[in-house]
Amino acid sequence: MLYGRGAEQDRVDQLLSRARKGESGALVIHGEAGIGKTALLAHAAQRTAEGHGRVLRTVGIESEMELPFGGLHQLLRSVADRLDPLHVAQASALRAALGLTGGPAGDRFTMGAAVLAALAEVASDGPLLCLVDDAQWLDGASLDALTFAARRLHGEGVVMLFGLRDGVRADAVTGLPRLHLQGLDPLAVHTLLADRVPDLSPFARGRIIEQSCGNPLALLELPAALTAEQRAGRVNPITLPAGLVTPASRIQESFQEQVRRLPDPTRTMLLVAAADDSGDLDLLLRASTRLGTTLEDLEPAEAATLVQLTEHTLTFRHPLVRSATYQDAALARRVAAHRALAEALAEHPAGTLGTPATGNTHADRRADRRAWHLAAATTGTDEAVAEAMEEAAIRAGGRRGAAAASAAYERAAQLTADPARRTRLLAAAAFTSAEAAQFPRTAALTDRIDALALDPATFTDLARVRAIVELDQGSPRRAAHILMECADRIRSSPDRDSDLAAVLAEALQAAQSSGAADLIAEAETRMAALPADSAPGAGFPERITAGGRAQLRADHVAAHREAAACVRDCRAQHVIGWLPTSLHLLAQAQSAIGRYQEAGAAAEEGLAVAEEFGRNHRGTYLRATLATLAALRGDGERCTTLATAALAYADPHGINLAAAHAHRALGLLALGLGRAEDALAQLEAADARVDHPTLSAPLLPDLVEAAVRAGCRDRTAEPMSRLEAWASAAGQPAATALLHRCRALTEASNGSARTQAVAEHFAAALHAHTDGPVQPFEHGRTELLFGEWLRRERRRTDARHRLHAALETFETLGALPWASRARTELQAIGEPLSPDTATRSPLARLSPQEREVVRLAAGGATNREIATQLFLSPRTVGHHLYRAFPKLGITSRTDLPSLLPALEPRLVITSRGSDTP
Repeated sequence: MLYGRGAEQDRVDQLLSRARKGESGALVIHGEAGIGKTALLAHAAQRTAEGHGRVLRTVGIESEMELPFGGLHQLLRSVADRLDPLHVAQASALRAALGLTGGPAGDRFTMGAAVLAALAEVASDGPLLCLVDDAQWLDGASLDALTFAARRLHGEGVVMLFGLRDGVRADAVTGLPRLHLQGLDPLAVHTLLADRVPDLSPFARGRIIEQSCGNPLALLELPAALTAEQRAGRVNPITLPAGLVTPASRIQESFQEQVRRLPDPTRTMLLVAAADDSGDLDLLLRASTRLGTTLEDLEPAEAATLVQLTEHTLTFRHPLVRSATYQDAALARRVAAHRALAEALAEHPAGTLGTPATGNTHADRRADRRAWHLAAATTGTDEAVAEAMEEAAIRAGGRRGAAAASAAYERAAQLTADPARRTRLLAAAAFTSAEAAQFPRTAALTDRIDALALDPATFTDLARVRAIVELDQGSPRRAAHILMECADRIRSSPDRDSDLAAVLAEALQAAQSSGAADLIAEAETRMAALPADSAPGAGFPERITAGGRAQLRADHVAAHREAAACVRDCRAQHVIGWLPTSLHLLAQAQSAIGRYQEAGAAAEEGLAVAEEFGRNHRGTYLRATLATLAALRGDGERCTTLATAALAYADPHGINLAAAHAHRALGLLALGLGRAEDALAQLEAADARVDHPTLSAPLLPDLVEAAVRAGCRDRTAEPMSRLEAWASAAGQPAATALLHRCRALTEASNGSARTQAVAEHFAAALHAHTDGPVQPFEHGRTELLFGEWLRRERRRTDARHRLHAALETFETLGALPWASRARTELQAIGEPLSPDTATRSPLARLSPQEREVVRLAAGGATNREIATQLFLSPRTVGHHLYRAFPKLGITSRTDLPSLLPALEPRLVITSRGSDTP
C-alpha cells in the first residue's frame, strides 16, 4: 500500500492505460533516497500484471557501473529468444551486448535502435512495462541505449519508467517527462506511522516526523534503529540534531546502526556482498570462505530483514543497506573483501590474469569483474593489475562501452609506475571519455597528460579530442588554435600527410565558427601549403570542408552531392561522430534547393544525434537551421524559440557564425511578415557577427532588401559592394541572380526614373535563376519583388504574371508569409483571391518524419528497413504511414511509388529556357 501518492499513482496508471490501447510513454520518477520511487515502480508492475501485461526490470548497481551492458543484460535476458525478427545488424548488436555471441556490440545508435525494436517486438504480444530502478547507477552503455529507445517510443504499447535518485548523476537521464516525488503530507505521515509503527510514544513519533521530512523510508527505518527505551520515549530517540543532515543521510545512519548490531562474521559477509553486489550467492560464499565465514553467518542479517536470500541469490532490502554496509567498513576490511572476491573469480579459467579478450562475453565479464576487484584491493602501483585493467578497458571499448572503457583506462594509469605507459593510458581514457560525450571529464584528463611524451599519431588524436572539448565547452577560436598548433608539430612527419589534411580541415571549420577573418586566413594559408597528393583518400573533415566551400560559393548542387554522400557513408560506416555535421550540411543544401521537408527531417535528426552525443556546438547550428526553416514557413513561435536557444549557447561560447545564422532566421521571419525595420536590425546583427566576406555573403541579399523596404537606402552601399565581390568570385548563376535582384532593388529605391535599368536587372536575375540549379525560394522572391515593382509602375498585366508565378512557388514550398505577400499584391491589382485559395500540395501536409517515412516506403523499403535507418521501431513506422495515407489521398502502400518524383525532385539545371537534366 502506498501512502499519500494518489496523484502520482494516477499519472502512472494513465500511462499504463494508454499502453493497453497501443500507445507508448516514458517517465522519469526522481527524488531523494527513500522517497518512494521503487514503491511506485512496484505499483506499476502490479497493475501491469493485473492487466496481463509483461514486465521487464533492471536495477542499477553502483559496483557494476563500469561493466558495459550489465543493466541491459538484466532487462532483456528473459526475452533473448525474441531477437530473430529484428534487423540483422540490430539483432547481432544485441546478442553481442547480452553475451550470447562473440564480437563487438554496435555503436550507440545501432544499440539504441536495437533496444527499441526489441521492446516493440515483445510488446507485439500485449502491453509491456520496462522498469529501470536506480538509473543513476546503471552502466553508461545500458543507460544510453535505454534512454535512446525511451525518447523514440510512439505506438508500440511500451511504457518505460526510470527511478532516479536526486543529487547523484542528476543528468543521467535527459529528454524525458519527469515526476518529482516529494515528502508525504502530514495526514499520510500520521497514517503510515499509525499503521506500520503503532508502538511509538508521542514524543518519539514527533521526533521521527520532525527528522524524516516526510520521507517514507525514513519514517519506517528510523524507528527500527531505536532501542526499546527510545521507542517508549524515555530517552531522546534521535542522536543527530535536526536540520544538520538530510533524510537520506539519516536513513543511511539508521541502516549503519542496524548493521553494527550484527555479529562480526555476519558483517563480514554483508561487506563482501556489498563490495560485489552481483547477487551471486555462490560467488559470495566462495569469497567469504577465504575470510573465515559460512552460510550460517548470514542468518542474523536475514532475520533482521536487511537481506533476502534464495537458493542462488542475495538481495539487499534497499540500496542504502548495501551503501551503509560498505561505507561503514574500515579500509582494510574493504580491501580484504575485494581481494577475496578477486580470488574467487580467479577459480574460473576465464578469470586468469593476463588472459586476452576471447570473444566469450560471459567469460569476459568475469575477467572484467576480477580486474576491478583487484584494482579496488590495490592501494599502490601494480603492473600486473594495471595490465588487467587495460584489458578490461579494451574489452569495454570493443563492446561500445566508452564510459566504462575510459574509467578502466584511467584506473590502469593510476596503477602503473611507468610514466610513458601512464601517459598512453591517460590519453586512451581521454579519447574514450570524449566518445562517451563526457567532455568535462575529457578536459580534466587531457590536463594531466604530458603531450610532449606522445608519439605523433597519439598526439594528433589527443589534439583533435581537445578541440572537440573546446568546441563544446570553450570557444571555436581556441579549438582552431589547438588544431593549427598540432598541424605545425606533425608537419615535420612525412608519413602524417593524411592526418595533416584532416587536422587543418577541422581547424578551418573551427575558425569559420569563430567568424574571425584573420583566423580563417591563417587556417587557409596552412591548407594551401599542403602537399598536392594529400587530397586522395580524403576523410570526413576534408569532404565536409569541401561541401561547405561549395555552399559558400552558391554551388548548391555540389554541396548537396557531397553532403548526401557524407551522410550515406556515416551511416554505412557507423561514423556517428560526423553524422550531425553531415546532416547539417545536407539540411542547408536541401533548403537552398527548396526541399524544405527533407531539410527539416535532416536537421531534426542531426539535432537528435548532436544532443545524444552532447555535441552542443553542432546542435547550436542545427537549431539555427531549424529556426530558418520555421521562418520560411511563418512559424514565428518556433523560429523565435529555436533562434533564442541557439543564441543562448552561441553568445557565451563565441560561436559567431551560428549566432549569425540565428539572427538571420529572425530577420527572415520579420522580412516575410513585412516588418522591415525589425528585419534590418536582426540582419545587421547577423552581419556584425562575422567579418569574413564569404561567410557573410549569404545574408547580404536579405540585408539589402530589408534596408530598401525600411527606407534606409544609405545602408545598402557597403553590403552591395561586398555582394558584388562575392558574386564575381563565386562565378555561379545563383550568385549572379541575387546580385542583379539587389541591383534592381537599389535602383528602384533611388528616386530616379531609371525604370529601364530596374527592369533589365530583374530580367537578368530571372535569366540567371533559370540558367543554374533550381532555387525555388530565391526565384520566387525575385518574381515577387519584380511583380511588386511592376504593379507600382502600373504594368498590371506583367505584374499579374510575375505574382502568380511567385504565389504558386511559395504555396508549393509552404512559405506562407511570402505567399501572403504575393496574394496581397494580386488583390491590389484586382485579382479575386483570399487566404483560403491556397492550393498547397498534399505532401506539404505531412510532418518532416512522415514525409521521410513515405519517401523511403515509396522507394520500396520495408517498415523494418525504414525503422533501422531512421532509428524508429517498425510499429512507429507503420503508425506514420497510417497517418500519412489519408493526408495523401491514398489507401494502400501500392500507391506510394507514384509519389516518388514529388518526394525526390531532381536538381534540374535549365539553360536559356530549355530544360536539361
